[in-house]
Amino acid sequence: MKPFDPRLLKYAAQTRKYIAFLVAVGFLATLLVAVQTFLISDALSSVFYHRAAPQTTARAAIGVGAVFLLRACLHYLQNSVAHRSALRVIGALREKVLTHAAALGERWLAEGNTAAAVTLVTRGLDDLEAYFVSFLPQLFLCATAMPMLLLIIFWLDWISALTVIFCIPLVPLFMILIGKMTANYSQQRLAAMQQLGSQLLDLLAGLTTLKAVGREMGPEKKVRELGNAFTEKTMQTLYVAFLSGAALEFITTLSTAIIAVEVGFRMVAGQMLLFEGLAVIMLTPEVFKPLREVGTQFHASADGVAAAEKTFGILEIPLTPHSGKKPLPDPDTAVIRFRDLCVYAPHRTTVAPAHLNAEILPRRVTVLKGKSGAGKSTAVSVLLGLLNPDSGTVTVGGIPLSELDLHSWWEQIAWVPQRPALVAGTVAENIGVSDPEKLARAAHLTGFDAVLDTLPAGWETPLGQGGVGLSVGQRQRLALTRALVSGKKIIILDEPSAHLDSVSEEYILNTVSLLKSRGHTVIVIAHRKAVEKRADSIITVCSATRTEQSDKGSKEPGNALLPF
Repeated sequence: MKPFDPRLLKYAAQTRKYIAFLVAVGFLATLLVAVQTFLISDALSSVFYHRAAPQTTARAAIGVGAVFLLRACLHYLQNSVAHRSALRVIGALREKVLTHAAALGERWLAEGNTAAAVTLVTRGLDDLEAYFVSFLPQLFLCATAMPMLLLIIFWLDWISALTVIFCIPLVPLFMILIGKMTANYSQQRLAAMQQLGSQLLDLLAGLTTLKAVGREMGPEKKVRELGNAFTEKTMQTLYVAFLSGAALEFITTLSTAIIAVEVGFRMVAGQMLLFEGLAVIMLTPEVFKPLREVGTQFHASADGVAAAEKTFGILEIPLTPHSGKKPLPDPDTAVIRFRDLCVYAPHRTTVAPAHLNAEILPRRVTVLKGKSGAGKSTAVSVLLGLLNPDSGTVTVGGIPLSELDLHSWWEQIAWVPQRPALVAGTVAENIGVSDPEKLARAAHLTGFDAVLDTLPAGWETPLGQGGVGLSVGQRQRLALTRALVSGKKIIILDEPSAHLDSVSEEYILNTVSLLKSRGHTVIVIAHRKAVEKRADSIITVCSATRTEQSDKGSKEPGNALLPF
């Protein structure tokens, strides 16, 4: 575990300004410590040698008070800036992790990484605040204040300076020995927290099903075991933190005592004046203080550093580069073509889709059909630019999708997946359009107006995260209404009638026909015959094993295009 990871500068640019601020504060704090020490030493030595007038002593006392006040203000300013910088850095890292995880795609998330990423960007990165507020300032004081104070002590008395230098390595030695143990406990604690978070997220996602079969209390024992394991790892980390704090206090106190005894004997022998002796004795604890605090706060912030390492582990997973910047062809005339498209299923020998050769004509309704697992949704993911094919190409208007500007491509597409993305907020906020007439017409066409009649506040009815408050079918109608009012040229529907009854399905079919009449290109993944009857063309998607597809090669298409 590194005390300071340079990757923080790379992934959180706000860290640079904060570090510059810490360096400036370190120099100013060192200057104030030296001034305070000299004022106190001068005042006491003047009194001891009977050279101090009352006015001189009063001025020294006022000067010391002013320095104390300045140091308090500086400490307050540092903590204030530290908290704000920590929140900005944590926010930036959260945004980068979420963006990168989304860019890695649904397949990476489906490999057990979703819950780990969620735990990391919520509770995990919160621990990084202690690192910025408590640990990092002391670390930079070690690099700024300690050398300056040592130079001052060397100027006052070179023998004491050499003694301090001899004692300093004892503190890092103990820090390294205890730090290795703490790093291990911190990693175990984070792993236990992620495991507990994963279990809870899975339970919450399946709670409705568990209650339906009367098994909602079944996982209670497992959750309790995971909670106890997390508590145990946390207590182990705290135990080592307290132990290391006591050890560091002992070492630094012993080192300070050695300096004090050595200086005291020399002052008694007349080899050192009182001013120099007092200054050296008072400066010595200030030299060791940053090191002692680094050791103490290092263990307090170890959990945050471990979370940061996990964060960098996600951010450093390479993405497939997409450098296309070509302008998008006119969606009203551009033909979408799949040419020998193959995508390998992860951890399996399946190719789905296998050798997909088809075209999607503009301003038409095209249905993708095939057996479960044939690769229909995967083909759509490739079309959306969310997944890169293992072989073959997708072209839009004759231009490979990889060469197009993805953001311009996405601006032309409205995608309605099987589980629509709905956020916590009102129904109207999830639609994103404020025109009442436009909303009313779209809701009537999709049948969502019947749903609105059952809601207590109509469009202003609040929904929970994921659309809690609506049934699955009602969420589907809401998502379809949103697609209808979006004005996007290409509408992709993934099983739009899967969770609807026959009456609701008719609304969906009418909406599909309306979208076509308005000049939209509609792509539907469907199993039901009723949807296929409204299609202008049907693409049958097939899968194969890797052995089969290598035998067939790209000469025999594994899919059929049926015009109607």
